Amino acid sequence: MLAGVPLIGWVIRAALDSGVFDSVWVSTDHTKIAEVAEEFGAQVHRRSPKVSKDSSSSLDAIQEFLRLHKEVDIIGNIQATSPCLHPNHLQDATRKIREDSCDSVFSVVRHHHFRWQEVKTGGVNIKPLNLDPANRPRRQVWDGELCENGSFYFATRELIEKGYLQGGKMAYYEMLPEFSVDIDIDIDWPVAEQRVLRFGYFGKDQLEKVKLLVCNIDGCLTDGQVYLSAGGEELVSWNIRDTAGISMVQEQGVEVCLISSRDCHIHKVLAKKTDCQLEQNAANKMEVLELWKNKKKLSWEQVAYMGNDESDVECLKKAEVSGIPHNASSDTVKAVGYTCRNSAGRGAVCEFTDYILLLSEQARAKSQQKKTLKSVCS
Repeated sequence: MLAGVPLIGWVIRAALDSGVFDSVWVSTDHTKIAEVAEEFGAQVHRRSPKVSKDSSSSLDAIQEFLRLHKEVDIIGNIQATSPCLHPNHLQDATRKIREDSCDSVFSVVRHHHFRWQEVKTGGVNIKPLNLDPANRPRRQVWDGELCENGSFYFATRELIEKGYLQGGKMAYYEMLPEFSVDIDIDIDWPVAEQRVLRFGYFGKDQLEKVKLLVCNIDGCLTDGQVYLSAGGEELVSWNIRDTAGISMVQEQGVEVCLISSRDCHIHKVLAKKTDCQLEQNAANKMEVLELWKNKKKLSWEQVAYMGNDESDVECLKKAEVSGIPHNASSDTVKAVGYTCRNSAGRGAVCEFTDYILLLSEQARAKSQQKKTLKSVCS
């Protein structure tokens, strides 16, 4: 899971929404990966053991695929480890193949790094590769170098059958640095997660600012554990980060309502402390959610919901923005848009509110961009 979405999901979504492919496939011999691929709308090519070894290359798998699919003339090999891919990147690259008659097109990013080569001749020494140390160029006047960023490689069938992904009439597609994310080793992961939240592709639908967040108390805001005092009084705990997250979205104009399928005095205390409307004994959470939505005259695109068990599934499917804690029940996984890294009562709500605020920022940015373009055109 990367920023609440399966890693491979980011690139499948971009590939499908680009509209340039006759079909989108995931090549794998792993059952779970195949399941996720199909959930996101891709078809699955089951690799044979011959091309599923640790030593197998992407080219090996592509050549096997082409032997089974004679109808395919051009392959776009997209790397799942480059999650900031957008549909327009693929659309622009495809034009180079179709309109410019290129045999291969691959993605690059421009770097301004001074490179040195290690020379081992008795001792250890180095020599410059792309600069004159006596005349070091300033970044402002140096075009830099083009480096493969691993996001995608397009090639014709003829070229691939000869054993190449790059060759013939070649062209490059330059991606901006903010989109050039490549996860190679473990330490790349947290950086990629922050980048994808800022620069990833979240879908072709226009985002709307969330106006209402409804959160299930038990198993989201609390860890689901109920403690009993010697006098028989129920005790629960919650994380101060989660209540701080609720305050943050409230300050940004998001109304927060709490819901629970049971009646508990502490829930009332928590609702009062967080200044949230509360509904207890909610036998049908969907009815309550729809009532709140209609009363506030909102569309589903303006509603966010956080749940954790089977009784929340319908609400999670209906709300435009949905989230679950890391330890939510398996029933909710396929119904949700964002899966938190944190567990219930351990910062999951705060993480989800951060996600809502980020989506709101993106919605505002898109809205402003639209106004700017309209102004320019007029």
